[in-house]
Amino acid sequence: MTLRHIKIFLAVCKYSNVTMAAKELFIAQPAASLAIKELEEYYGIKLFDRISKRLYITEPGKKLLSYASHITSLFDEMEKELKCYDSFSNLKIGATIATGTYFMPKYVEKFAEICPGVKINVYIENSKIIENKLLTNELDLAIIDGIIHSENIISEPILDDKLVIICSPKNPLAEKETVSLEEIKNQNFLLRERGSGTRELFDSILFSRGITIEPLWESISTRALVIAVQQNIGIAVLPYYLVKEELEKKIVSRVRIKNIKFVRKFNIIHHKNKYLSSSAMSFIDMCKKLEK
Repeated sequence: MTLRHIKIFLAVCKYSNVTMAAKELFIAQPAASLAIKELEEYYGIKLFDRISKRLYITEPGKKLLSYASHITSLFDEMEKELKCYDSFSNLKIGATIATGTYFMPKYVEKFAEICPGVKINVYIENSKIIENKLLTNELDLAIIDGIIHSENIISEPILDDKLVIICSPKNPLAEKETVSLEEIKNQNFLLRERGSGTRELFDSILFSRGITIEPLWESISTRALVIAVQQNIGIAVLPYYLVKEELEKKIVSRVRIKNIKFVRKFNIIHHKNKYLSSSAMSFIDMCKKLEK
């Protein structure tokens, strides 16, 4: 099994088609098919199911894909480091909506002072998508507010965060000092989309207490939810940092729940097999020091 086999396998995964993979790699289609067959025979596994002239990656294939992505990336990084040792590097950093909105601009500005030659590419999405991009080596590291599901991800907390429930000042809940979860379960809920760290934490708290709700709104946009709350359409659950200004200006009101604290951690994460460059390590160290 060689690096050539791995690159052919990755191309086939990309297109789910041997012919298109061979075309991208400028090799004959039979050569690409043979490489996949040799991989399957070498490991004694089936990498693809072939159904209606289309390839579907198997579970063992997905496992190989995870390793193959990192092997080729490490090889490419070696080539780049050794051939262009003195050239400036890039960092690909992921962030969730909360961390990307409130913290990432500050981090990027500060890091530019420390390592002015390093270009930072930032990708903002929900926790689930960010985690998947780390597993497929599309990102170097990320700062998220969600729960990590893969055992292949290393996570280090950098600061505490909390969620708050907000309502319109016109909502009767705004006049109460505290309420119970039972009292609010019939409210119209305006929630972040499934897969976000905010939604995942809130759903887990409700589930642990045997409560289920059907949100009226689901959105990836915090701003859309805040405006809907202002219009008294319903109540929302959002990170405190993202609604701090609206709370201080009394544009929205906070709903406090009896005996429950929606506390979580912001974490900086990376794949356990990811080679972290000196600039990546510097970024991680900077984040930890800034939030002490």
